[in-house]
Amino acid sequence: MSSRYDSFSYKVFTLLNYALLGALAIICVLPLLHILAVSFSDKAPADARLVGLWPVDFTTDAYEKTFGNQNFIRSFFTSITRTALGTITTMALITMAAYALSKEKHEFKGRNVYAWLFVFTMLFHGGLIPSYIIVQKTGLMNSVWALIIPGAVKIFNMILLLNFFRTSVPKALEEAAYIDGAGHLRTLFSVYIPLAVPSIATVSLFNIVGHWNEWFHGLIYMTKPENYPLSTLLQTIVVQADLSQMSLDASDLEELSNRTVKASQIFIATLPILAIYPLLQRYFVKGIVLGSVKQ
Repeated sequence: MSSRYDSFSYKVFTLLNYALLGALAIICVLPLLHILAVSFSDKAPADARLVGLWPVDFTTDAYEKTFGNQNFIRSFFTSITRTALGTITTMALITMAAYALSKEKHEFKGRNVYAWLFVFTMLFHGGLIPSYIIVQKTGLMNSVWALIIPGAVKIFNMILLLNFFRTSVPKALEEAAYIDGAGHLRTLFSVYIPLAVPSIATVSLFNIVGHWNEWFHGLIYMTKPENYPLSTLLQTIVVQADLSQMSLDASDLEELSNRTVKASQIFIATLPILAIYPLLQRYFVKGIVLGSVKQ
């Protein structure tokens, strides 16, 4: 008895599906390969835009200049600090909030009120000027915490964890923990979090990418360029064309192209995410699907 997986239409669909996904993957990879090729190319072909997907007149001068740029190195470590502290802070807050809101109304009185208050903040907020005044008056300007605290509670990510807690954690395990004398914190750390590792890893990946790529808050909350995170520094160099942050003198401009230095900095900035994603990829699909269907 043949199954639907052996049918001609299913095979055609699978072939077209793989072809489409392969084409999309190539479209995503090609710009990165081009940036990598430009970063390893010599000044003349880079300035003449003769570089495609392979370096022309291979050289590592751009990387040597980039790693010798104190502004770049300082911003790189600022971004690492921001991403690490921001992800830990956000995950701690939204995990505890999701646990509390996952309870039934008779277990947590006022649960619906708190839930709607969280949802309200997704739709309405004070705006940029009140946020800036709060950060300024609380003394967070030019501090890494100015990039973390204002957006520490990611409501959408909290809802993802809340949905998982409510639908995928067996109630019997929680009741067994209570019978054994466990309190809410012990139940959270011993029952909920171990079962929610895929979802927590997925949401953590969202936060890591968000903190690493976010540049706007660094631009408005950091009045000193030496405090910029890496994404903000690259925004000033690549988008605003503020080459003063690159520390290129006359001798450098004779040997290097602005395009190669920019390309090297952009590629280095993508490496941490490219390194972290494979570590969390095995949790990604599972983490998104878990909690979507209640059995």
